[in-house]
Amino acid sequence: MFNGIIFNKGSVTKILKRPKGINIFIKSDLKLSKRDIGVSVSCDGVCLTLISIKNKIMEFYLSDETISRSKFNYIKLKDMINLELPLKYGQKISGHICQGHVDTIGKILSIKRIDKSYLLDFQISKKERKNIIEKASISINGISLTISKVTSKGFQIWIIPHTYKLTNLSSLKKGNLVNVEIDILSKYVRNYFYEKK
Repeated sequence: MFNGIIFNKGSVTKILKRPKGINIFIKSDLKLSKRDIGVSVSCDGVCLTLISIKNKIMEFYLSDETISRSKFNYIKLKDMINLELPLKYGQKISGHICQGHVDTIGKILSIKRIDKSYLLDFQISKKERKNIIEKASISINGISLTISKVTSKGFQIWIIPHTYKLTNLSSLKKGNLVNVEIDILSKYVRNYFYEKK
């Protein structure tokens, strides 16, 4: 479990294709060692298991299922990845509860700088739009954010300068894809009432 507050990023140094998935290698300054092999790490919002680490380069395996549900299907060398270690018992939750289970891929329709902040407009699949609620939390590339407006194609989000600078949002452009995890509470409550009908 994560809370979507990003303090670390990493760069993709190697991509190894396998018959039923890929291994990716990410270099970062996360304080991990071989004793941490097996720990979960949120990589752009996807919960992945650390399988090796050497010289600050972490290795993860992604199955075809993970690839098909995330933007990792389009991963490239030197891509910047938002990283977050799992929450520890008693740790403050400054964002919201994120599982690392990506629901869909979002597409950036526009990025507008307004004063010192940024307004990002996202498009998501029609299937997932029903779970989008104004002012609800949402995870974009593993970042805990708030939906400012629901649109006909998806939603809009305001990004403050601090978040923009510390995450890979600063490197995104119009047309880029992002991993989207919809707030678990929104999904579960809607599913409960839908099933009751």
